[in-house]
Amino acid sequence: MIYSMTGYAGATRTVKGGALQIELKSVNSRYLDYHFRVCDELRIVEPALRELFGERVSRGKLECRVSFVPAAGGGKRASLNADLLEQLESFDDEIRKKLPLAAPLAVNDVLRWPGIFGDDSPDIETVLPACLALASEVLDEFAASRAREGEKLASVILERLARMRELVCEIEPRVPAALTAFNDKLRQRLLDALGTVDDERLRQEVAIFAARIDVAEELARLSTHLDEVERVLETGGASGKRLDFLMQELNREANTLGSKSLVAEFSRLAIEFKLLIEQMREQVQNLE
Repeated sequence: MIYSMTGYAGATRTVKGGALQIELKSVNSRYLDYHFRVCDELRIVEPALRELFGERVSRGKLECRVSFVPAAGGGKRASLNADLLEQLESFDDEIRKKLPLAAPLAVNDVLRWPGIFGDDSPDIETVLPACLALASEVLDEFAASRAREGEKLASVILERLARMRELVCEIEPRVPAALTAFNDKLRQRLLDALGTVDDERLRQEVAIFAARIDVAEELARLSTHLDEVERVLETGGASGKRLDFLMQELNREANTLGSKSLVAEFSRLAIEFKLLIEQMREQVQNLE
């Protein structure tokens, strides 16, 4: 299966003392790049999450948010942490003595202060296993979202492949006739320019030049590269780097084909080749 580097998933699970929330999202990146945003109470789980994600994700800028929301008091009357409140008052007075222009602490600031309503930190022994289980669940959905996106990207690439095969089939039968016509025209121009030239020497020179402008080899390599792109897509897995290399090789052959064009029609087809390759490259850049 082909995976996109773009994906999103998130879930919430109720645990003792509150609720766990995990969110995963990723965008394109050349390598696997982690960005964790984990609440202080659950920092201990980050190494385990990194190992878990590394088993399933190989490329992309992966951002993981983990938060814990304490449960409501369930009818229990909230009470302020008197000791902490005194410390905040002392700090506020001390700071304003040193910095008279500093604004005093607002009520909202105090109410949002960690621990102001007492110890609302989660029970680590209970929360950590639940956190890993939830992360595994979110990772499954995250992988599924990347797979759905990857399937769409692969479909676009295969459409471009089919069009390129049509172009190859369109060019191949016309090459011998175009080459013969070009040789005849070149021979006549040489005779007109030089007057009399040894016929064998003339034939050799024309043959050498004709070999240089023959595009049969480029068309054969194009077909080979197209077969390989299709094989990689069918194989699946982390194939973005391999496909990106093949796009470079396809573009190389298209450039050579354009430089050897015998007629204007071949030049037009070479330009269409390059356009299709560029469209495929844009999609390949999104694949894992």
